[in-house]
Amino acid sequence: MRLAPLLLVVGLGLAACAPAAETPAEPPPDHGVYGARTDTGPNGEPIEINAVRPAYLTERNRRQRVPYNGPEAAGTIVVDPYARFLYHVLGNGEAMRYGVAVGQAGKNFQGSATIGRKHAWPSWTPTANMVRTQPELYGPLRHGLAGGVDNPLGSRALYLYKGGRDTMYRIHGTMDPSSIGKATSAGCIRLFNQDIMDLFNEIPRGTAVKVRTRAESLALEGPLVELPNGYLAPAGEVQTAEVRAAQ
Repeated sequence: MRLAPLLLVVGLGLAACAPAAETPAEPPPDHGVYGARTDTGPNGEPIEINAVRPAYLTERNRRQRVPYNGPEAAGTIVVDPYARFLYHVLGNGEAMRYGVAVGQAGKNFQGSATIGRKHAWPSWTPTANMVRTQPELYGPLRHGLAGGVDNPLGSRALYLYKGGRDTMYRIHGTMDPSSIGKATSAGCIRLFNQDIMDLFNEIPRGTAVKVRTRAESLALEGPLVELPNGYLAPAGEVQTAEVRAAQ
């Protein structure tokens, strides 16, 4: 039965964890990084992962090497849920930056943790609260949803632990690439499936993770404004666009 999983994907923007500026021109597709892929599913079956549509590959969403001025050591993963970025610190003042979508649970943890578990095509189980508040949607999934194309955790998941305990904070893929770069009603931190797959291969268990506070984000990223299309932009750029539009 695929109806309930599809409702999760389409209707809820992938619940996985418990003025206006001009729209940027559509960038060319990056077939090398964001092209279609064939992966091996949880039971050894081939799973086709679609290419990311160019419209979703905005400048802030695309994976790119950037200057990095944070204090974290090379190898650290830094999550900024307020700027909607994830950094893999490379050292020498640089990091690989990824655009992310942030659900409400993505702001429920801050500080330091480690990657305690890693899973390819992970299973997912709705929380008791989700089943209680929306039984018609989550009731059929109360015993869990196997990993696969309809799973809201996407192709890979990294599980954050602190003091040997699961924080319930996840960094994972998505089956809704249109959500990347935006705030969503539920979930933790999600990346394009292509991005989480490559990041998954690069970092071992035990990798240090830092989740920024709002104050840390403001100090390092500056003030941001949410545009009508749901994406963020630096406040200064929006003000400049407003001034030009008024002239």
